[in-house]
Amino acid sequence: MSRKAPAYPEGRSLLSGKTVVVTAAAGTGIGFWTARRCAEEGATVLLSDLHERRLAESADELEKLVGTRPATCLCDVTNAEQVETLARSAVTELGRVDVLVNNAGLGGHARVVEMTDEQWGKVLDVTLNGTFRVTRAFLPHMLERGTGAIVNNASVLAWRAQVGQAHYAAAKAGVLAFTRCVAMEAAESGVRVNAVSPSIAVHEFLSKVTPDGLIEELSAKEAFGRAAEPWEVANAIVFLASDYSSYMTGEVVSVSNQHP
Repeated sequence: MSRKAPAYPEGRSLLSGKTVVVTAAAGTGIGFWTARRCAEEGATVLLSDLHERRLAESADELEKLVGTRPATCLCDVTNAEQVETLARSAVTELGRVDVLVNNAGLGGHARVVEMTDEQWGKVLDVTLNGTFRVTRAFLPHMLERGTGAIVNNASVLAWRAQVGQAHYAAAKAGVLAFTRCVAMEAAESGVRVNAVSPSIAVHEFLSKVTPDGLIEELSAKEAFGRAAEPWEVANAIVFLASDYSSYMTGEVVSVSNQHP
């Protein structure tokens, strides 16, 4: 049985006065919806992405939706120099960075016996190493200020097996371990580091890179009989970015309802 998604929520000023940076925020996926939900909750947002045209289009779209154009910055999270530039630009544009959302990730589908070193390495470099690079660049600013929140986008595949996803699952498991360790290092300065772990949130890009029939198969296994809307995952990110989660760090919020 499939249940419809609930009505789209109104903003409640949960992030009023805060500044938020979202990586991989262009397009139609969780990154863009996170930026939108943060803006609707009162935050000043900076979008970052690898794709210049899509980044500009996303900024245009967000301006139409919320009435304020977000700052933007091109960044390839596999390039340490570009990541450092992103961190400096964000502080310059926003004045400070209260929240960092590490959303950049790369998937794919390949069985281990057919997977090349390049496929394995690229997924880990974007998904795990990228999260490390961006965190490393922004964390000193937060530590110096004695406040801040980092939210990493992981996946239930960090602990749930799926054929063809060894590289992605390994990367996301690394993101969870990284989240917990950084949280302990940052706690003494009052900086919180948490993660969300979605099961499946359908959007246009995901549909293009997923084998035929797989989305429908996975969605049918969810307790509600449907995939999550990207904004439902974004809502969990907003919660972890907000002061409502002030006593949470090193935690993983599973945005999933899959049954056996």
